[in-house]
Amino acid sequence: MAVFALIGYPLTHSFSKRFFDAKFAQEPFTQHRFENIAFPTIQEAVEELRNIPQLGGFCITIPFKQAIIPYLQHISPEVSTMQACNCVVVKNGKWWGYNTDYLGFWYSLQPYLQEHHKRALVLGNGGAAQAVLFALKQHAIAYTVVTRTAAEQTITYEQLTAEHFQQHTLVINTTPLGTFPHILEKPAIPYHFLTPEHLCFDLVYNPAETAFMATALQYGATAANGLQMLHLQAEENARLWLQ
Repeated sequence: MAVFALIGYPLTHSFSKRFFDAKFAQEPFTQHRFENIAFPTIQEAVEELRNIPQLGGFCITIPFKQAIIPYLQHISPEVSTMQACNCVVVKNGKWWGYNTDYLGFWYSLQPYLQEHHKRALVLGNGGAAQAVLFALKQHAIAYTVVTRTAAEQTITYEQLTAEHFQQHTLVINTTPLGTFPHILEKPAIPYHFLTPEHLCFDLVYNPAETAFMATALQYGATAANGLQMLHLQAEENARLWLQ
């Protein structure tokens, strides 16, 4: 029997818990179990993980995808590049860090892409954004990162112009804005610059149609949420844990 877990804070509405409870209810995985570990600091979460003697691995969500890295003994090349980790496999007592978010993101985005989606506006620059940027680089999609405060190689929401939206027909929200219960929140972009040429992809999946998506649809854009991305990255986590 092995124990797997999710760390993050808060974990009120956990997709991973539902997903892995259902997976571990099926043969040949019924000897495993899955736990949520919700602590406000990475130190508390790590301490709790270390107290699980049969720990086989764990996944990581906001706000610990970057904070977990100093606690890992081995990291994949993708984690080294992104400096973000969402999946850890425990091998012989060592913690091995991987990133499966970028695979989940790319394979969920791909069905919506059209020939003109050559440049992206990426909203946010946290751990989730790093997986998105990594995938975009891999597939030669240029991008501009948009943040609330000025930083190196980013622009702010206030700096967005019509020209940005003319040049970038893919808009990706990597922030948690709009997540239940704060369903009215959305990134502060000038939505009136959106057109039917635009694809607006939201990593948020709860609710199924976020305020970001609903507003994009009002201006004729195509919109999609992050639920398929979650399913795909969770399946990849399971493959790494159970191989």
